[in-house]
Amino acid sequence: MAGALGVGPGVLALLLLWGMALLLVMALGRAGRARVGAVPVVLGAAALTAALLLFPREGESPAPAGAEEVVDTFLIGRFILLAVMSLVFLGCLFVFLIYHLMEPVYAKPLHSR
Repeated sequence: MAGALGVGPGVLALLLLWGMALLLVMALGRAGRARVGAVPVVLGAAALTAALLLFPREGESPAPAGAEEVVDTFLIGRFILLAVMSLVFLGCLFVFLIYHLMEPVYAKPLHSR
């Protein structure tokens, strides 16, 4: 069963796992005292990767192709869910841009005599 880009769902799960871990490590790296929290994030991602690699869900050989045709009856619902999630993500990104990245930094007055 091939997923996106010709790779299986396990590879996509690992890509998502390490992408989220990288984002979290970058966010914790910008924080002051929370930089130590980046180490458990990397160790947790490594432990989940090891668990996913050591305990596969299916065998190594692919299952024989059957004559059954799989029909996705919830296709429209998935697209609606994807559209709503995309709009929520864009809204959150907009709020993050306004309240965090574009926050004004005021200069401190110089004291001269």
